[in-house]
Amino acid sequence: MDLDFSTEQLEFRDEVRTWLRENKPTEPRPREADGIREYDTAWQRTQWNGGWAGIAWPKEYGGGGLTLLQQLIWYEEYAAQGFPGIDANFVGLSHAGPTLITRADETMKDFHLRKILRGEVIWCQGFSEPEAGSDLASLRAKAVIDGDHLVVNGQKIWTSFATIADYQELLVRTDNTGSKHQGITWIICDMATPGIEIRPIETIEGGAEFCEVFYDDVRIPLSNIVGEINDGWSVAMSTLSFERGTAFTANQVRLAKVVEDLIEFSRDHVGPDGRRPAIADDEIARRLARARAAVTSLRAMTYVGICRSMQTDTPGPKGSMLKLFYADLAKQVAELAMDIIGSDALRSTSRWDKNGWVGNYLYAFSQSIGGGTSEIQRNIVGDRVLGLPR
Repeated sequence: MDLDFSTEQLEFRDEVRTWLRENKPTEPRPREADGIREYDTAWQRTQWNGGWAGIAWPKEYGGGGLTLLQQLIWYEEYAAQGFPGIDANFVGLSHAGPTLITRADETMKDFHLRKILRGEVIWCQGFSEPEAGSDLASLRAKAVIDGDHLVVNGQKIWTSFATIADYQELLVRTDNTGSKHQGITWIICDMATPGIEIRPIETIEGGAEFCEVFYDDVRIPLSNIVGEINDGWSVAMSTLSFERGTAFTANQVRLAKVVEDLIEFSRDHVGPDGRRPAIADDEIARRLARARAAVTSLRAMTYVGICRSMQTDTPGPKGSMLKLFYADLAKQVAELAMDIIGSDALRSTSRWDKNGWVGNYLYAFSQSIGGGTSEIQRNIVGDRVLGLPR
């Protein structure tokens, strides 16, 4: 592993830093759905106009085609300057788009890919169901062929930004005769299709980006199938992150900033004894130091993972170690903030503000659930990294 950047890479970092500083949105990101859509799509269009949209996508599909180290530099600078996450654009940029690139026909690619990069459309994901979350292959939303359409009936849950999405990557069961991993089909669902009902779900930190989606005789053209019918599991599993671990850099940079902000907060906030600044408490000081050391370790793990990807050209299962470490650490830092704030947290006026300490604590519970639960990550590490017996 080489931790030294070349002259060309340092010049690229200066270019990224300058462009981000000159184009950073001046207004905070709204919380209401319509405002979120307008804000996120506008920022995506700004990146497209500046030549920075889809930095990991191949150039032939409108992306940047950047090297792994260039991607790393982009995400480090992006997070260091406090930019918003891609949020409503996440599914389109990081999952649906890459899936279409690897498995869709040219007609689908021509129609959808540049719309995603230009910020013209929002995508959501229709995978999880009430009884098929971590065990995704148990999904039961059913689709039957009727002429040149699939007719879909069923329910999905935890569908982020469904209320503002134009399209959905949707997994449905089209055959029950084989194993549960067979008979699944990956289709593109136009969210304006009749028969779709969307119900927002408010979370404990005050957001309502999650939704339930119900399908009542929803007719989707057979031409919207990506890959082959009944081969949807293969399509869903074929989408490897084009960033190959570099996008995680933004998360760890943001978490490092949270730790530094908490250290500064503890210098001014009265600690648990009610007399001294919180940082004067030996145990709190030790926990803050351990948190700072842990985010440094997380960054080192990220660098190791990226260097390994450069050598093997695939992300590999060790990415689950990063996901697991990050999720646990984010929750520990949020809990430490609550211990520093103490009973004042009950009177906090920022409890619904994700950028406030209380809101951050409430939001942290999702870190070990979204993107694959920590239990699933431990199974992957045990099985595919350590080779432990099942």
